[in-house]
Parts: sequence; C-alpha cells; structure tokens
Amino acid sequence: METENIFAYTNISYLCSMKTSESCFSKCLYFTSNALARKVEKLAIDSWKKTSLSPSHGYLLLMTLEQPGVQPSLIADHLQLQPSTVTRLIEKLEEKKLVVRTTEGKITNVYPTPKAKNLLPTLQQCQAEFYRQYIAILGREESEVLAKNLAHFSDKLNP
Repeated sequence: METENIFAYTNISYLCSMKTSESCFSKCLYFTSNALARKVEKLAIDSWKKTSLSPSHGYLLLMTLEQPGVQPSLIADHLQLQPSTVTRLIEKLEEKKLVVRTTEGKITNVYPTPKAKNLLPTLQQCQAEFYRQYIAILGREESEVLAKNLAHFSDKLNP
C-alpha cells in the first residue's frame, strides 16, 4: 500500500463531524472496520435497551434459550468471543438469575431459567428491532452482502 502524508489533511476543524470516508485513514482497514463496529454497536445497544442487557448478553441468552444445556465453548465459537469473555457474560447472567450452569465431570452446560424464558419475546423484539434499524439505513441487500463479506474476510484473517 502506498503511504500518504496524512498530515496534509489536518487543516480540517477539530469540531467538525467527519464521515469515515473523508478521514485521512479511510484506506486503513483497522480504522474503517473499527469505525463501522462502533456505529453498529451503538445501534445494537439502542435496540437492546429494553432488556437492560448488552447485545452480547442478549445473544448469549438467546442461544441458551434455543439450545438449553449449551456448552460455553460452543457459545464462544458462535459469538466469536474468547472463552474468558463468555465466562464473564455467563456470570453476569447468573447474577440476574437468567441462566444457571451445571457441571458433569469436566463438562459445563448453561441453561436458561424460567425468568429467561419469560424474557424471550422481548429478546426477539430487540433482535428484530436491531435488524430493522440497520436494514432501514443500509438496505436489505447491502446488509446481507456486507454481513456475508465481513464473515468471509474474518474467516480469511483467522490463522
């Protein structure tokens, strides 16, 4: 990649709100992917507010509701999170009395509680609201292509 003098662009006011595509770092995968991630995270957080859960907690809970007895390692794989992060998420959901863990030998399973089962319609509404919001902004086809491409490139970057 050809390097540019990024400081040639610094005459822009610090107070303006710049589009990612106008940034001097717009050709850098690190900065553009993180800018996208922050914006998607904000949409997701707004969508999940009515549950008082973060999006990660919400998706983990949905997974336990769909697969009662799911193992944390499978959760980590599907959510693309480190096992230690999944453990912390589970602990928080246990504090809220939404999941319970059982251990059989070396195997740990995660089960939803009755309280979590009662929350299922709200979780599904939040998930649907999140999809509606980003589809309204990006369009259905572009959203699908973007998600497919992001998954594909993420897989390529995985050693």
